[in-house]
Amino acid sequence: MRRLTFAMNLTLDGYIAAPGDDLGWSVPCDELFQWWSDRVGATGLALYGRKLWETMSSHWPTADQQPGATPAEIEFARRWQEMPKVVFSSTTSAVDWNARLVTGDAVTEIARLKAEDGGPMDICGATLAAAAMRAGLIDEYVIVTHPVLVGGGTPFFTALDDWVKLSLVETRTFPNGVLLTRYETNR
Repeated sequence: MRRLTFAMNLTLDGYIAAPGDDLGWSVPCDELFQWWSDRVGATGLALYGRKLWETMSSHWPTADQQPGATPAEIEFARRWQEMPKVVFSSTTSAVDWNARLVTGDAVTEIARLKAEDGGPMDICGATLAAAAMRAGLIDEYVIVTHPVLVGGGTPFFTALDDWVKLSLVETRTFPNGVLLTRYETNR
């Protein structure tokens, strides 16, 4: 059975994107960028919602070919291109870059994928993660908190019907006051 992790950059007030889907507050330092790159390299399957898929697929498929791309950006781009991906969307008609499209019920497909053998899965995108969260499918939360308040936007957590008890398994501090916390779901 695969483990499902929801890992995102987050503002101190709990948002993964500021109003207008602004991500300008989340530019990582070199050490954090390498951490994200290593995470992509270790991910067996990434599950994307439409909005985050559009953001990622508009840049990373060709980022390694851009003038001035750093070695770290080239490495991340290649890892992202090679990582198997599933995109969940009822409005997208086609996907590329080692991805397949699912237009049906996301929770049913995520549960099916979790039951398979294989490497760890990451869920990417607030709306998709919210559905998996409400269904009790997320095994681990990795929260990379940036010291900024944006006052609104897209929240990391969704409203839940029941409490989800978690155990803290890791903390790590990055430059610029960024704090990583990793929690496992108690089952």
